[in-house]
Amino acid sequence: MKVTTAFLPSLLIAGAGSIATAASSWGFEEATISIQGKGAGIGGGHKDKLSDNVPLSKPLTLGAIDNLKIVLTAVEDKKPRRPHQAFLNIADPTTNLETIYPLAVKESGKGKVELTQKDLPPQFLASTKPLRASLILGSFGSSRPFSSHVFNLALALDPSTPIALPEKPLRYGKQPEIHHTFKADPKSPPRVISLFFTLAVLASLPILLSIWFSLGANINHLSTAMRTAPISHTLFFGSIVALEGIFLMYYTSWNLFQTMPAAAAVGSVAFLSGSRALSEVQQRRLEGLR
Repeated sequence: MKVTTAFLPSLLIAGAGSIATAASSWGFEEATISIQGKGAGIGGGHKDKLSDNVPLSKPLTLGAIDNLKIVLTAVEDKKPRRPHQAFLNIADPTTNLETIYPLAVKESGKGKVELTQKDLPPQFLASTKPLRASLILGSFGSSRPFSSHVFNLALALDPSTPIALPEKPLRYGKQPEIHHTFKADPKSPPRVISLFFTLAVLASLPILLSIWFSLGANINHLSTAMRTAPISHTLFFGSIVALEGIFLMYYTSWNLFQTMPAAAAVGSVAFLSGSRALSEVQQRRLEGLR
């Protein structure tokens, strides 16, 4: 019994080690990275092998017209498989800004990704340090995903092409107080012009009366009209005078919000009383009185 108790911790440690060994994980094999300039031809450019545990010792340089290509075989427990997710992660160690590029992976586990400087965010082009590149592989199940730093990437920019950095995003917050300057109130025209048109209107009244009498106006029917419909004629004439007074007040001191309600009220009285007054005039015309 004592012997069994003494060996129990050793058995537990051995069992835990066997379970850890049995757990599968994702990784890659036969991974190569190549950087080839435009028109370099087959075999031109730079080519390296990637390791799943040690990054390349020297940063790779990606020129303005170069093309970076990574080819690898994704494996799960040393067997070629197609992972559910396969990305190349590139990060700026200065700003911690990062972006990912998905790998095109076949059922056989063969995958590749290509990119140029144009595929990188503009913020990366302004980085003063090499970018950090990592590979990420993972899928459903109990297999441990793979994520490891594989190489560093330095950018060789074209000095003749300026870096077009995007504008800073709009941040909502407290803004300076806005002091609005309202437009000045409209001024009345000069008194000389107002007096001129007032006299022109007054001078037209004799002309209007002369034309009225020449057309056969008869003021002898005033007493008959006032006797037949006194309220209608009085309100109609009074509403016309009141409208003229409202327009005078609007011209001198009132604003539009004061004028509109008063004009609507007086206009309604003029409409109702005018219809009654004109009906009385029509009745006299039908009786032959002119």
